[in-house]
Amino acid sequence: MPNRLRRLRRTENLRSIFKETSLDPGDLIYPIFVREGITEAEPIDSMPGQFRLPVSGVPEVARELREVGVKSILVFGLPQTKDEHATSSRAPNGVVPQAIRALKDTDPNLVVMTDVCVCAYMTHGHCGVLHGERVDNDSTLPLLAEMALTHAAAGADVVAPSSMMDEQVGALRFALNETGYSDVAVMAYSAKFSSAFYGPFRDAADSAPTFGDRASYQHDYSNARHARRELLRDEDEGADILMVKPGLSYLDIIVRAREISDLPIAAYSVSGEYSMIKAAAERGWLDERKIVLETLTAFRRAGADLIITYFAKEASKWLNAY
Repeated sequence: MPNRLRRLRRTENLRSIFKETSLDPGDLIYPIFVREGITEAEPIDSMPGQFRLPVSGVPEVARELREVGVKSILVFGLPQTKDEHATSSRAPNGVVPQAIRALKDTDPNLVVMTDVCVCAYMTHGHCGVLHGERVDNDSTLPLLAEMALTHAAAGADVVAPSSMMDEQVGALRFALNETGYSDVAVMAYSAKFSSAFYGPFRDAADSAPTFGDRASYQHDYSNARHARRELLRDEDEGADILMVKPGLSYLDIIVRAREISDLPIAAYSVSGEYSMIKAAAERGWLDERKIVLETLTAFRRAGADLIITYFAKEASKWLNAY
């Protein structure tokens, strides 16, 4: 007689002990937007339940994460002033350094990660220095390195370059090593695709380009082999963590990343994924808890060690209730 596979699915406890993929609050990273110059949280219309926070609101988030078992946070800064040199991105007392210090003062054990990109600090919204209408790769690298050093000096544990400039990982790794911050890790946005799923994020961060798009420096979503080359190159340049972004439409890239590298793999479940689920759940079309846990488990099943998700707090409460 052939094996009857349903035998191991018959009861909840049987299903539990034979579960191949686990999901834990410690696997999740919670991204936050911190805005300079405000005193109260601002709701983000396109991301229900998410807010632009004042620096004074950051400690409460750290306490909430500690209560539910989330150990990591990813900080995005929204400055008061922008210019064509992203000057405020490197200010020692800028919005991100202030947020880092507030988080560490509240919970020294919280793993604080910071996004390293100049788009939100540039008047034009592109991820690098412009020469005409062309983003200049090599002129941007020193800005990214200096920005990362500013975050490291404030106490960041991990810096995450997301500009998609060639050799950005190497530039950050060299700068950190040369200035006494060799213990600060680099999480590389290695396979970051040019995606329509970023729309709500750009609304939240006020970081949309004022002209053109980012297709010349982010990956074409048609190309898996190109992403593989980028993942391998970032590992060679000294990345400690590799990232695939977005997550849900790129599970195949997560699988490839896991196959070619032994580094930790992070998947970013981006704003568009969050907003789609929220919108469907609000209309009663989906069960929010079930669809979120299924989606997050899919990232883990594909090979992700870490998941950056705006659902981190809710998902952790649901997981803790099991």
